[in-house]
Amino acid sequence: MSAHDIQSKWQQYWAENDTFLAGGADDNRPRKYVLAMFPYPSGDLHMGHAENYLYSDIVARFWRHRGHNVLNPIGWDSFGLPAENAAIRRGADPREWTYKNIEQQKAGFRAYGVSFDWSRVLHTSDPEYYRWNQWLFLKMYERGLAYRKKSPVNWCPNDQTVLANEQVVDGRCERCGAEVVKKKLTQWYFRITEYADRLLDDLNQLEGFWPHKVLQMQRNWIGRSIGADVDFRIEGRDEPVTVFSTRPDTLHGATFFVVAPDADLAAELAADAPDEVRMRFQEYLEKTQKETDIERQSTDRPKTGVFLERYAINPVNGERLPIWAADYVLADYGHGAVMAVPAHDQRDLDFARAFDLPVKVVVDTTAPLTGAVPVIPTDEDGVPIVTETLDDQHPARTGIALTGEGRMINSGDLDGLSKRNAIARQIEKLEKDGLGRAAKNYRLRDWLISRQRFWGTPIPMLHTEDGGIVPVAEEQLPVTLPSIEGLDLSPKGTSPLGAAESWVRTVVPSTGEPALRDPDTMDTFVDSSWYYLRFLSPNSSEFAFDEDEAKRWAPIDSYIGGVEHAILHLLYARFITKVLFDMGLVDFTEPFSSLINQGMVILDGAKMSKSKGNLVLFQEELDAHGADALRVGLAFAGPVEDDKDWADVSTTGAQKFLSRAMRIAGEVTSEAGIGFDGGDAVLRRATHHLLAEAPGLVEQTKFNVLVARLMELVNAIRKTIDSGAGAGDPAVREATETVAVMLDLIAPHTAEEMWELLGHEPSVGLVQWQPADPALLVEDTVTTAVQIGGKVRATLEVPAKISEAELEALARSDERVQRALEGKEIIRVIVRAPKIVNFAVKG
Repeated sequence: MSAHDIQSKWQQYWAENDTFLAGGADDNRPRKYVLAMFPYPSGDLHMGHAENYLYSDIVARFWRHRGHNVLNPIGWDSFGLPAENAAIRRGADPREWTYKNIEQQKAGFRAYGVSFDWSRVLHTSDPEYYRWNQWLFLKMYERGLAYRKKSPVNWCPNDQTVLANEQVVDGRCERCGAEVVKKKLTQWYFRITEYADRLLDDLNQLEGFWPHKVLQMQRNWIGRSIGADVDFRIEGRDEPVTVFSTRPDTLHGATFFVVAPDADLAAELAADAPDEVRMRFQEYLEKTQKETDIERQSTDRPKTGVFLERYAINPVNGERLPIWAADYVLADYGHGAVMAVPAHDQRDLDFARAFDLPVKVVVDTTAPLTGAVPVIPTDEDGVPIVTETLDDQHPARTGIALTGEGRMINSGDLDGLSKRNAIARQIEKLEKDGLGRAAKNYRLRDWLISRQRFWGTPIPMLHTEDGGIVPVAEEQLPVTLPSIEGLDLSPKGTSPLGAAESWVRTVVPSTGEPALRDPDTMDTFVDSSWYYLRFLSPNSSEFAFDEDEAKRWAPIDSYIGGVEHAILHLLYARFITKVLFDMGLVDFTEPFSSLINQGMVILDGAKMSKSKGNLVLFQEELDAHGADALRVGLAFAGPVEDDKDWADVSTTGAQKFLSRAMRIAGEVTSEAGIGFDGGDAVLRRATHHLLAEAPGLVEQTKFNVLVARLMELVNAIRKTIDSGAGAGDPAVREATETVAVMLDLIAPHTAEEMWELLGHEPSVGLVQWQPADPALLVEDTVTTAVQIGGKVRATLEVPAKISEAELEALARSDERVQRALEGKEIIRVIVRAPKIVNFAVKG
């Protein structure tokens, strides 16, 4: 039979017999929930899918072989911009494009032999699914975690929709690559910042179970800072302005005040300024709105700003601080304003030097707590002078801020204190005087979920004529998307749903008053933030997920996917899980107990893409080499976490290996079910060494090493058969059955066929792995290397438990060693039994 015939045969068997369905509540086996991040239906499967779902399938099959009840479901993340943009180009309904691609990918997964539980399929664009997105939104709203506000947002001018911070990569839209600008809109948010501390602190639970770099990326994104909120009075303004600072100890060193140009405070202050200042400010604001946050935060660009001719009052010494609008401060950092302490902050210092503003040193870093520092020339303000170029990318500076440890000076009764003590003392004084308080700040911002596009979950809120907002009643869910007939889906800055008159116009059921449905749809990351729970009850119309099933299966034991989701998806899923925990619906706070990140499949050192014309097509590889050869080639190409160049994926070599294994299974003549005692001792030891090693290789995701070990065992079987022992040797059957069972992880069609050739009933995928015999793991003999003058001159087969004296005597008596030692003086003999004997010689 050809590889394709074997594939068809066993895929049909698995489908007819529901081989990989997870057991129900009455199944008493230990449970494992294995999940690969679900795909977007953008067309046929590609090599990234082939790699990702191979790895998840290996893990799922392994745990079945270890006697576990395994849940390994599949679904599609089927809302989103690509489907809508494709529909706009074709003048079609995004539903048509989406579900056609889903059917194509389903066929691809079946052809690839992935052991999914096909009874639990979900699509996030089904009303039966997004009904529960809307339910979740209402629960968040009830708990004060969903709210609406007007604020500057990231706007993609190409896709005509807002983007969350996480969806802006290097200042560009992650989807289309267009340069993102800032725009003020009223939008819906989820209050993820309410959970910032828990999201940060609970990462400690995942140490050793998630890749270190992913944990660090999450920590950096949340970005907790400890300091104080300080209240500054503004001349001519009734309400004080609060500033967050990690260094309240340096308040005496503040010499000016900076507000973000796009903050409401800047517009308010500029409104009362002279006409000339207002005009300069407006021009500056328009320029700032075209800049990305990354550009604004760069330390290398020249500092720019506009003096607003207003003053803030320093709360600790009463000094008047000139207020500037400057783009290096962001509107959504802290409170959109900062106190500038140029002597001890580099960006403040660069700004002060650019506009000739005063600098006041309040930390003496030449008098550190311990040790000494080199003497550096300083200017008249006491700031070190640095005139040389820092490196190839950074221009020369005329001064460098003092950021090191030291003693407080010029700071009133803080003088002489260390940084830590000064911070504590200053916060205590601020709180006592009602001028500030201890505070935390986060880089994390609330999750912006509104999208001005059609193909997403409608937000279940009604807007009344008097400006009120009324939630849709739960019993009226789902609020389904309307037909696209008569709708223009092209991006135009407002949601197409707003033009669906018969859909958008409704009434408040409880009062009968006219209302408009919210025209925006939800960010698709809402869909993927809880989908792992929907797999537990995918067909339920009564609840989002069964709480008892969640207790049985969740959290996920092994979650597999690309590192590109290290922030966007994982953070949101962790947040929603914690909300569900607080609601009493789940009994865990982290959704993914273990995380596996795979590398990319690249071609000639570059990421595959249609635009570059360097795609290796999934279906073509299946047709040319078969699923098992593709799976073996990918698994053998390198470690899971590494990128794999297609040039290193040898499907031809994999085909040859699988053919050798199949031939051996067909040659075995001993009867199935007999004991394995006796037979070739060397082969038996090789088999049991693999039985002992393989579980650790899988659990450490060393799949490439497992393939190498299976290749070695197949070669050893071939050698034993050809050496005279013959195919009837019980050790040959034992080794071949071991290959078949383990090969099921990587090449399941070949493994099933081998298992049948060996006289067994299917499915090999449900056979438990044989334990290793400890007696066969003990080596009877080992190979000793004998070195003379650093070169190996002989090898000896010796008993594993030989003593050092016996080993040296045996080496001296060997004729090859004696010839090599002839005419040489032995200076020293080093013996490390049973591995090595080394003669150090002269001559």
